[in-house]
Amino acid sequence: MTSIQGGAALAKTLFPVVGAPGITALRLGLGTLILCVIFKPWRLRFTRKQLLPLICYGLALGGMNYSFYLALRTVPLGIAVALEFTGPLALALAGARRPLDFLWVLLALLGLWLLLPVGKDISSVDPGGALLAVLAGAFWAVYILSGQRAGAEHGPATVAMGSLIASVIFVPLGLAYASAGLWSLSLIPVAVLIAILSSALPYSLEMVALTRLPAKTFGTLMSLEPAMAALSGMLFLGEILSLIQWFGLLAIILASAGSTLTMRSSKQQIDPVSELRE
Repeated sequence: MTSIQGGAALAKTLFPVVGAPGITALRLGLGTLILCVIFKPWRLRFTRKQLLPLICYGLALGGMNYSFYLALRTVPLGIAVALEFTGPLALALAGARRPLDFLWVLLALLGLWLLLPVGKDISSVDPGGALLAVLAGAFWAVYILSGQRAGAEHGPATVAMGSLIASVIFVPLGLAYASAGLWSLSLIPVAVLIAILSSALPYSLEMVALTRLPAKTFGTLMSLEPAMAALSGMLFLGEILSLIQWFGLLAIILASAGSTLTMRSSKQQIDPVSELRE
């Protein structure tokens, strides 16, 4: 989480130079190269039944990255991650039946209410940016559902193929709308660092963690990500949240952790926050 949110904070500092679409293109393109070197996706073989989920997985991955970085242009990092988190949280709560499940739904809705723009002061959230962050969450939910089917046989290596599919569409799109500073050679080392922090390193760490921790423990820890994002925004970007916004973050964190801890055991049960991220 520290790696991912540190990479996101570093990426945001480059928005004035290359723009959010340009950063998306750099992160996705360089991250794909790194993942392809690690996993060698050209060795994988997919059946016809796996092709459609794989394509959906790649498109969702690219859409998630693109819309999230567009949201970061006007929304603080911590709030953007919290709003994005509502996608997998909604997926986890889709089959809510017990009274305790509805407690997490209410907490999530309370968190959204506190985070959404309610005033015109400096701490309010831009509506357009908030919608883009929620859209990123929706892409994240599709990413989880399609990734489960596409990666049933190939596991984490599927992410390299999905990233390659995403790059074919979203790298040219990002380059088309990037600022002129994108073509500066001095930018390459920082762009490689962003790709490592946002993709290669966290993927590797998550795979190690998933083999050593129970899914519920991993999912509960991942629920802290909005708070980690808020701290990263404060430390590296000077983004100070209001007390109300912190309460909103806390409500979403509690809803995510609670839904993970109380989730019923089932072969078909999805544990979204235990899935590999972006």
